Amino acid sequence: MAINSIGQDSALYGDYTTPTTTEDKSSLSNNDFMTLLLVELQNQDPTDPMDSDKILTQTSELATLESTDKTNAALEDLATSLASSNNFSSISAIGKTADLGSNAITFEEANGISAFEMYFQSDIASGNVEILDANGNVIQKLDIQTGESGIFTYEWDGKDMAGNKVDDGVYYVTSSYKNTAGEDLSTRVGTYPIESVRFDNGEAFFKVGSGYVALDDVAEVY
Repeated sequence: MAINSIGQDSALYGDYTTPTTTEDKSSLSNNDFMTLLLVELQNQDPTDPMDSDKILTQTSELATLESTDKTNAALEDLATSLASSNNFSSISAIGKTADLGSNAITFEEANGISAFEMYFQSDIASGNVEILDANGNVIQKLDIQTGESGIFTYEWDGKDMAGNKVDDGVYYVTSSYKNTAGEDLSTRVGTYPIESVRFDNGEAFFKVGSGYVALDDVAEVY
């Protein structure tokens, strides 16, 4: 099997050729402007030379154009620098808690179960994990995993407390529990500690639970 230079089957894709680029001439650069001015001066009527005021006006326009080009280039460099700075500043969020803004999970009978992760910021002595419907009613309680603080994975089979299968859709998960000091605490799906930050194509992703979320998907960091 023949392979072209970017790893594709040549029988299917043919030989790879570098795409050609066409220079954009939809606008004039300062070099184009200067060229036009020089051509205009070279071809003027010697018996009726160009008005000096007109030359000054065009020269001024050239200077303005060049200044604008430099300003635009500086602004582009500044935007790139700020984007890079903002991304790397996200490293300071490691160790803090990310709130994804929702404690929703989905259940689909075709999948059989709905798996989700919850973060407990304190050691767990007792409590429950509650599944709620869209009206805030508790439809199921799951046994909590007692022990040290951390992230725990739970599975819900889509049944309510009467043993009936619920409809496919969106549900919500919270937990009320006591720590080893007897204090009443609560938590919910969607709040996790930020373990690390990964950068992909200039975009920052937070490691929360067993996966990564984009910085734009985080509602709050505290």
